[in-house]
Amino acid sequence: MHSIRIPNTDLDVSSLCLGTGQFGSDLDQTASWRLLDEFLDAGGNFIDTANVYGDWVPGTKSSSEKMIGAWLAAGGQRERLVIATKGAHPLLSTMNVPRCAPQEIIHDIDQSLGHLQTGVIDLYWLHRDDPTRPTGEIIETLAAQVKAGKIRYFGCSNWQVDRIRTANAYAAAQGLPGFVADSMLWNVAALDAAALPDKTMVAMDPALYAYHQETGLAAIPYSSQAHGLLHKLAEGNSAAIRASHSAIYPLAANERRAAVAQALAQELGTSLTGVVLGYLQSQPFVTIPIIGARTLSHLHDSLAGDGVRLSAAQVAALDAAF
Repeated sequence: MHSIRIPNTDLDVSSLCLGTGQFGSDLDQTASWRLLDEFLDAGGNFIDTANVYGDWVPGTKSSSEKMIGAWLAAGGQRERLVIATKGAHPLLSTMNVPRCAPQEIIHDIDQSLGHLQTGVIDLYWLHRDDPTRPTGEIIETLAAQVKAGKIRYFGCSNWQVDRIRTANAYAAAQGLPGFVADSMLWNVAALDAAALPDKTMVAMDPALYAYHQETGLAAIPYSSQAHGLLHKLAEGNSAAIRASHSAIYPLAANERRAAVAQALAQELGTSLTGVVLGYLQSQPFVTIPIIGARTLSHLHDSLAGDGVRLSAAQVAALDAAF
């Protein structure tokens, strides 16, 4: 992996970010720590988690953050890493009730610091937005946490473009730090955003894409490999695609994309994973995919596919397959 500077920061991060949503819940300590060690040994230094990860398991709280915190404490590798975590997520039992009040943001930051066993969070994401709350209040809250030394930089996840624009305009006008990155649902697959079951999620769309092009704001997309969708389609294994995913990702359109991606992989002498990740890494603004790996073989496949670059024409060919 090579190193990328997130614009408007001093954060030099690996070209892939390791997502840890299943650590401590589906993956036990042995499996989680092995993946973290392997990622670090391969040159990775960018790790993404969230205060809410693992809360879907009854009786647990923030199991991913706690797993990473224990690994950091045991290994003494904190200074080598850029740790990103997310807060201000609604309670899972009341997803329709936002949690972006100042006291809720501060509570989640303090809790995450304790779980991660660290003195500072390098990149703090607001996991969701509250469109009824003034963006200025949110920026003021986060800027105060930067000043207090609890977080170094902050970004937004699942925010609509008009809210991001308003928030960063407020920050610029007040001489305060603003969002340095944006995390959204984005991958090479054709997506029907209207079919997303969680209406608080935000997918990349033309307006958001144009904003990233205009401002150079870094994009750090989640679900960057669409749960292996194109691989399953390329293998003719549409039966392995869960019903929930086939609703979000129209199969006919994605069969066409899989065919184009396969042809590009042969043309470039790379894997299908290389094309899937290369699609994101070849955008005209800094884009760092978050990869999810449940096994070492999954991780190795992503690491081997890192660094593929597509031409503008090749990116356009994939987009045209929708």
